[in-house]
Amino acid sequence: MIRNSSTVESGGSECNTFGGSSVAAGLMGCCKEFRSSWVFPTAVLSLYGFFANCRPAEPFLTPYLVGPYKNISEEQVNNYLFPIWTYSYLALLLPVFLLTDFLRYKVIIVIQGLFLVNNYILLCFAQGLTAMTFLQVNFAVVTSTEVAYFSYIYSVIPTRVYQRATGYLRSATLAGYTFGSSLGQVLVSAAGVNYFYINAVTLGIVSVAFAVSFCLPMPQRGMFFRGETDVTTPQESHSSAQASTEGTVDGTVEEEEKVTHGGWCSCKNISYAAHLLWRSFLQSYTSKKLVYWSLWWALATMGYFQIFNYIQLLWNHIEPSGSSLVYNGGVEAITTLVGAAAAFTIGHIKVTWEVWGELALGMFSAVGSVAVFLMSFTSSIWASYAGYVIFKASYMLLITITMFQIAENLSMECYALTFGINNFTAVLLQTIMTAIVVDERALGMDIVSQFIIYGSYYAAISLLFLIRGTYTACEHYCRRKMDLDQQSREHAKNEVLSSYKF
Repeated sequence: MIRNSSTVESGGSECNTFGGSSVAAGLMGCCKEFRSSWVFPTAVLSLYGFFANCRPAEPFLTPYLVGPYKNISEEQVNNYLFPIWTYSYLALLLPVFLLTDFLRYKVIIVIQGLFLVNNYILLCFAQGLTAMTFLQVNFAVVTSTEVAYFSYIYSVIPTRVYQRATGYLRSATLAGYTFGSSLGQVLVSAAGVNYFYINAVTLGIVSVAFAVSFCLPMPQRGMFFRGETDVTTPQESHSSAQASTEGTVDGTVEEEEKVTHGGWCSCKNISYAAHLLWRSFLQSYTSKKLVYWSLWWALATMGYFQIFNYIQLLWNHIEPSGSSLVYNGGVEAITTLVGAAAAFTIGHIKVTWEVWGELALGMFSAVGSVAVFLMSFTSSIWASYAGYVIFKASYMLLITITMFQIAENLSMECYALTFGINNFTAVLLQTIMTAIVVDERALGMDIVSQFIIYGSYYAAISLLFLIRGTYTACEHYCRRKMDLDQQSREHAKNEVLSSYKF
């Protein structure tokens, strides 16, 4: 009996072992399938985007620098520190854009996470103007590597889910920024936490983002640098052929469909990437319509960068942070939500943007100009907050329209290049503006005078596109009227002929 029972027990244990191994094999298979699908990299990158943009301390950077924690004067922050970020950003943007594709995105995202962690280590523990100068260069690395965040996903997922994945990634960044700004405001207003500990909390959050970045799968190829084992897929061949028939200067896709047998750093791979970059550039900027959209993108983004960078200094000037409670975090959270709602709404409004788009750019740029002038001349902090909300919502609405119009007419390679060139142009213009208006070695204007210039700048953009938009709308109206007249004449002629035959 003992032997039989042991046999039964042994058989039962064998069954359990077999059943457990099959379950484990099934789970392993499911995990492997999940990791190989487009959902896994999208989910991991969205998680990274949320934590990397969840920075509770960011809306309170200027009060932290000019307050007792760092004890740097407002003039030094305005006319010396912030211009260093602008110059460093310009110097890094183009090399980082090319390296992002060459190193296949993940490496650049990990580097961004590392420098983001280092940024808040410096803010927490480094003292003195020299350390804060290095901080600006460090943060320029963080901002210049942002191109890798959206570019990465297009190299690891199929074309059919580009739109969905882009929506998830943009939502993750907005959610992270909104949550971070709200958390910072709650910690300041409700809990009375000082700025040092808010920076320490932010350091912990961005450290999570840095850890998440290692979980991203490594792409097998870039958009331009294809590597040594790249074989063009049928989907890519179809999209390349379609792009070439719709406006590629070469008219051939044979070179793009070749298998690259050289090494990753071979002359053949680099020359292929250079040729593809040149073709993409020509395809993007030979269309007059796309040139006008890109022009607004570059001009308006330059103004947005300047206002976003210096708005805390203006608020600190209107109502010093040392003598009153600061609501910068709450305002940034509300502004992001309003801007996201405006961008979401514009996607569901049916408008012939080819006709009315440039006029819309001019009209809403005028709204932004009025908002900037309101921020410049008011002595009420709440009026300045309201002006900032209106300005940022207008910009986010228009940049959404612009990105959609450009992406709709270009292949993904061309869109990535156009995104990089437009942003580089914006930063170049920003550097020129900073060197003339802000830098202490030039005009070194005070913060109010700067915002008066920014408002005038947006007024000039508005006037330019109102004129261009009116011309486009009138041209469309005249052409439509001529077509209708021609159709009516042909119709009358056909009626005369039919009556004559009758």
